[in-house]
Amino acid sequence: MSIRHGLLALLERGPMYGYQLRAAFEESVGGTWSLNIGQVYTTLSRLERDEFVLPLPENDGGQRPYEITGTGRAELARWFATPIERTDRPRDELAIKLALAMTTPGVDVAAVVQSQRTAGVRALQEYTRLKTRQDKQAQDDLSWLLVLDAMIFQCEAEIRWLDHCEATILRRTRTARPAEQAQTPEPHPVRKEARR
Repeated sequence: MSIRHGLLALLERGPMYGYQLRAAFEESVGGTWSLNIGQVYTTLSRLERDEFVLPLPENDGGQRPYEITGTGRAELARWFATPIERTDRPRDELAIKLALAMTTPGVDVAAVVQSQRTAGVRALQEYTRLKTRQDKQAQDDLSWLLVLDAMIFQCEAEIRWLDHCEATILRRTRTARPAEQAQTPEPHPVRKEARR
């Protein structure tokens, strides 16, 4: 999700200033994505430049709220109507890290996989605890429950993928060993001199 579209979606609710947008954004994603206030104001400047938002007069507290424009609404509608492509998503740092671990001398790939799996299982347990608590507290906060479900499914998928990686590495290692042994000539047995 881009920050710009997230802010446009929040401004569709009504005018807000930077700190309100930051708090509403973090609340909408259940605290899973923290925004720097500088990111919010930089993004608002770009949205204003592109005529997607319009700054309003400062309020009594000195904050300048923004409101979405018709052009901004059209951009937001286009974003909601357009599926997110796999190529639009951020790079998968774990896949890159594992690929580099496989080709970097001296790296214990099994330890890298195990460390990540342990972290994934911990995260999965925490998300499950949050979901159980959330189910009891507020059934009406459907957006947060859906974000939480997405995080649970992603954790489960990552753990399954790590299990697959470990099994594939182990299988390849086992099949490579006999081939290596076949290529390495056996040392000639030392003949004992016959005693006379």
